Amino acid sequence: MTSYAPSTTATSPTLRPDSAHSKISPVPTGISTLSNGVNGAITTSQAIAERIQIVDEQKQFNTHLGQQIDKWGLQDVGFAYNIVAVFGSQSTGKSTLLNRLFGTTFDVMDESRRQQTTKGIWMCRAQTAPLLVMDVEGTDGRERGEDQDFERKSALFSLASSEVLIVNLWEHQVGLYQGANMGLLKTVFEVNLGLFGKREDQTQRTLLLFVIRDHIGSTPLANLQATLTQDMNRIWDNLAKPPGLTAARLDDYFDMAFETLPHKILMPDKFESSVLDLRKRFTGESGTETYFRPAYHKRIPADGVSHYMEGIWEQVQSNKDLDLPTQQELLAQFRCDEIGAAALAVFNEEIRGVRKPVEAGNVVEGLGAMMATWKETALASYDHAASRYHAAVYQKKRSDLVNTIHTTLHPIFYSQLKNLSKLTLARFKKALADALKGDAGYDFADVVSKAREAGLQGWEASTVEMLRVVDERGGDWYGGWEEEKSLLLTELGHVADVFRKDETTKMVNQIERALRQQLADPVDVALNKPGADMWDRVLSSFNELLGAAESGYLTKAASFNCTEEENNQALETLRRRAWTALLNKTKEHTADAALLAKLRASFEERFRYDENDVPRVWKPEDDIDGIFKKAKDQTLELIAIYAKIAPIDASLIPDNIPSDSDLPPALAAGSTDEFDFGASLVLLSEPKQLDITSRFRRDADAYYVEAKRSTVSSVAQIPYWMYGVLVVLGWNEAMLVLFNPLYFAALLGLLGAAWVIVQLNLVGPLFNASFLLGSENTFRNRWIRLPHDSLD
Repeated sequence: MTSYAPSTTATSPTLRPDSAHSKISPVPTGISTLSNGVNGAITTSQAIAERIQIVDEQKQFNTHLGQQIDKWGLQDVGFAYNIVAVFGSQSTGKSTLLNRLFGTTFDVMDESRRQQTTKGIWMCRAQTAPLLVMDVEGTDGRERGEDQDFERKSALFSLASSEVLIVNLWEHQVGLYQGANMGLLKTVFEVNLGLFGKREDQTQRTLLLFVIRDHIGSTPLANLQATLTQDMNRIWDNLAKPPGLTAARLDDYFDMAFETLPHKILMPDKFESSVLDLRKRFTGESGTETYFRPAYHKRIPADGVSHYMEGIWEQVQSNKDLDLPTQQELLAQFRCDEIGAAALAVFNEEIRGVRKPVEAGNVVEGLGAMMATWKETALASYDHAASRYHAAVYQKKRSDLVNTIHTTLHPIFYSQLKNLSKLTLARFKKALADALKGDAGYDFADVVSKAREAGLQGWEASTVEMLRVVDERGGDWYGGWEEEKSLLLTELGHVADVFRKDETTKMVNQIERALRQQLADPVDVALNKPGADMWDRVLSSFNELLGAAESGYLTKAASFNCTEEENNQALETLRRRAWTALLNKTKEHTADAALLAKLRASFEERFRYDENDVPRVWKPEDDIDGIFKKAKDQTLELIAIYAKIAPIDASLIPDNIPSDSDLPPALAAGSTDEFDFGASLVLLSEPKQLDITSRFRRDADAYYVEAKRSTVSSVAQIPYWMYGVLVVLGWNEAMLVLFNPLYFAALLGLLGAAWVIVQLNLVGPLFNASFLLGSENTFRNRWIRLPHDSLD
């Protein structure tokens, strides 16, 4: 048996109930009086103490359970609650035990009369935790006598609804069959396995807690535990298990735990102490691990417990195996219809989880095997129960059941077939994408062939596997199989064409990028060294690189199975993009700023440097005018060279560059203006050449003026002896100024003005203004004497 390992759950302290009740035992000590910690609302002690009969003696379910759960403050706690139920013989102290453990207010037996106290199934909330407690009517009571129907159904309901089922029995009942309710447990286990054994969550379990009452200690708990464990395993092994669960074990569905309590009357103190310790295992007080584990929880929110239990009770009520009828005299027609409907209901329930994903477009792996299993299970269930009835009726109803099953499976089959085609296309695309990644060499045709073959093999294997389910009438299902396969092959061909075009485009783009990079250096070198053969050098490099690029494309495209037309279009696109890349590069060099910089550099090289590349130092005797005119004329000739792509060797101009009208719309350039190869040879229009010429001349004239001005600085300075002559000759005038009051006052005024200018830092501005004024006059006089041809 699986070992029991309880988990810890958080408790929610609540208010103490009112214990003033004539038949209710006192509330046990240690139960705190606090507010409900679940949602912050205050739950009164009176509401906590209220109990409700959820199933009465006439087997009617109380639909007001949901309202009572709301009063208990558990409506909004979600999954933060637990359910525990008690099961056992009548008058064994079950209600007393629950009241002591959880502070509930269930009626207890009047020991002087020893008659039935709990009728039906009752529920109350525990005081110290969000815990719902069910008190179930005792078994083997004299009031019901031999009517064991309610015992079976209430026991099955408790087992199916609760997380922990307390099996309450006396020590002396251990080892007995009827006294320990082993017979009832066997019936309940058997029906529970049939009703709930095939649930999807096989991890959900229930804890059977055997509370052995009036334990005096003569028989150790370990021995009692071993006896009960053997009994439980024995009755489980003898169960009539449904198909598919024959190998199920007790510990697949149940855990077992064992506790003992001393005699309540003979040892009251020990009894209360043991009850207090047991209570902690339910409420988690003082950090004690509880019996409740996530695997025990039914995963029903608290606000849905009422509907859930009502559904469980209805299912328990409608189960015919629990009725144990004494007569089996049913007509074959009625029973076969009923058995077939039951088998079909199970079949429909099984396919429900697959129908939605298939209809949503998903491929369910192993669907053929699942369909075959569903069909075989339904027919086996029908055969097992209906084969003992009239043979003719049995066979006819079986044929109807097979037709119904096939009709149900037919839409699922075709939906799966469509989904498989979509999945095959997706996998084919992915296989091509993965194989074509990277720059490694590959054979495109081989890649497409392998991916198509792998996709078709998977598709055919899945469809053939699904067709096995209809061997009895398979001819009706094969009609559209070949048509679907033909459509799939067509779609695979379209996908391959798209990939081939994409790969061709990608290859052209890669070659174009490489060509653009290779063109950059030779074009820069040629255009930065202008001359008559400049365009010859540019076009020679272009034609050489373009030829290599075309050859590389044809080599790589050999494995693409491209048509001649597709190759021609790709080559035209490559040539056009290569020429566009060359034009863009040349336009960078012939932009206004770039071209003027080249012209200035060329002029400066001719004007400022001599034939030996030595910088010129201008002297008055140099022929500045002649050198200036020659350098300017030679530089102006370069504008015409830059203005148009016109090599000396006209054969270098490519004759296979297509215009926009020669390309398909998808391959044509995205420019708004139509591209014309002849017009693209002209880089600078006539107005642009005139503008560049005018701007260059202004720059050249500035160089000329600068050269002329530099000759002035070469004039010799005044000799120093001249200053001595000036002193001797001007001595009388100086004496006149010093000894004449008027002149002396003027001199003082001038000296004062000079002092003020110095103090105000105006010496520099006055000097610059005087220098500029003198320079303007000098420049005007020299401009008048310039040669006439220098002003063109």
